[in-house]
Amino acid sequence: MFGLGRKSVRIETERMRLRPPRHGDFRAWAALREASRDFLQPWEPAWSADHLSRRSFTNRVYWAGRSIAQGSALPLFLIRRADGALLGALTIDNIRRGPAQAGTAGYWVGQPFARQGYMREALEAVVHHCFEVLDLSRLEAGCLPENAASRGLLEKVGFKYEGVAQSYLQIDGRWRNHVLYANLRGDRRGRSEAG
Repeated sequence: MFGLGRKSVRIETERMRLRPPRHGDFRAWAALREASRDFLQPWEPAWSADHLSRRSFTNRVYWAGRSIAQGSALPLFLIRRADGALLGALTIDNIRRGPAQAGTAGYWVGQPFARQGYMREALEAVVHHCFEVLDLSRLEAGCLPENAASRGLLEKVGFKYEGVAQSYLQIDGRWRNHVLYANLRGDRRGRSEAG
């Protein structure tokens, strides 16, 4: 269990510090989401009218703190150590304990930082944290079938294709099928040592 308070959760990678969102992140978050709107919206649920508002962000910060304290989610911002820039976010949500020991990964990266390996670096670190620190056994993720970048990312980090979920989520205002992937602790099938 990791319900230790949101300030205690921090994961370091080569280039980033992964930590929960803070109230002081609002301006950077809103600016990055707005600048990346056209890049992100085709892959995400429709944004509410107040999506970029301070109130909406404040609710996200409170949700993050409660979720971490309760052990139900691990919401993290990707902060570049070199300059403190917010790059995106990665959340392990819907954490299920007991016989499942599983969680669901979701992520986004700002358009200026896409295709630079940041999300791969972050996801590798979070997968390791989930298996070694949180003692999860299975991580799941889904994405639109045509999202080649997300599918490639998941496969490079050790997630394996498991099938298609019909009308899985509303994305950009429409119910959409998703391809489902999973990463199992200790499952090395299909991975090379260079992987």
